[in-house]
Amino acid sequence: MINIKPFKGFVVSPSFVRLVSSPPYDTLSSREARAKVKNNSKSFLRVIKPEADYKSDQVPDKKQLHKKARENLENLIRKRILIQDQKPNFYIYQIYIGEHHQTGLFAAVSIDDYKNGLIKKHEHTRPHKEEDRVNNIYETNANTGPVFLTFKNNNEFRNNLSNSMKLDPEIEFKSESGTVHRLWKISSNDLINRLIKYFHNVPALYIADGHHRAASAAKVQRIHKENNHLHNGDEAYNYFMAVIFPDDELRILGYNRVIKDLAGLKHSQFLDLIEDNFTIKKLNKRQLPQKEHFFTMFLKNRWYQLKAREKIISDNAIFGLDVSILQEYLLKPILKINDPRTDDRIDFVGGIRGLKELENRCGNGPSVAFALYPVTIQQLFRVSDQNEVMPPKSTWFEPKLQSGLVVRSLN
Repeated sequence: MINIKPFKGFVVSPSFVRLVSSPPYDTLSSREARAKVKNNSKSFLRVIKPEADYKSDQVPDKKQLHKKARENLENLIRKRILIQDQKPNFYIYQIYIGEHHQTGLFAAVSIDDYKNGLIKKHEHTRPHKEEDRVNNIYETNANTGPVFLTFKNNNEFRNNLSNSMKLDPEIEFKSESGTVHRLWKISSNDLINRLIKYFHNVPALYIADGHHRAASAAKVQRIHKENNHLHNGDEAYNYFMAVIFPDDELRILGYNRVIKDLAGLKHSQFLDLIEDNFTIKKLNKRQLPQKEHFFTMFLKNRWYQLKAREKIISDNAIFGLDVSILQEYLLKPILKINDPRTDDRIDFVGGIRGLKELENRCGNGPSVAFALYPVTIQQLFRVSDQNEVMPPKSTWFEPKLQSGLVVRSLN
């Protein structure tokens, strides 16, 4: 049984939405964030990535940094750029990119459900990234970015939302990336109760993106609980803000890899070693992998197709993933990438950036790039249901949720 609640969101004023809204904090480097806020004092990056307010050599300690985030958030509220609703609502959030669209629900989701395994994970988190989000949530006393959740859908979810979406949206705008974002409020007590009841019958939610935000919210809950001798479980800190999308509307792209060198191998030696576990075919042009267990590789200004040999293909939920096959049979034994989490010779490139980005990263030098076929949502469910985790950087969900549209206070 999944527990969700409406909340009194701080919703961005439609007049300022294009200035305020931003990509998620973890899709931009600090340098890219600084460039975006340079001429935009209203950018929500100043809340979720407050180092953007400082020069690279002047960033304060973590606590002070996120106090700056709180100051920036309070400033947006004081100027009524973010305006709090008077009653608890759910919020419908729809995203369009080209022909693709997905429609989800902003809600407060139970942290106890997360801790009890009803909200399932497929990634490990990194301690330093968790600490950063803990500081952000605790110092701002708010959920400033949503966790992106999904579930195994049926049509009843869509039916519950359809009448509300016949009305004009509260917010509609096109972001810098070309995605169209729409937001409706659900204030009807009858519909709110129907949605709460609907999710009571959903056996599990799955984290698509936002593992660090979810884990950090749980740590903040523990801090507040320890400091509150009157804790009763109904406090706002017992929930985190999420957007819940049905699984059949999601789009996953490949999460590609660039390796900075060939680990001392010559070009011909490298290709010879690959052939033990992969067949190699030269391509006449850049090309995405067309199906599972196929990869495309860019090396010395040339594209190749690699196909995993049968002997290395597994039915195991983890070892059968293409990201695992590439890691265990090529990156690790040949290119000496033993731990992709920590090795600075590997870069990860989201599929939305395209194959041209892989060519640009490699140039004509010793670098090599690999394009991967996307993980499916069914594979994600299988891994999560077995309480396993995928290798790092396995899934790239697109389009991304914009930050700054709705903020949830922990007061």
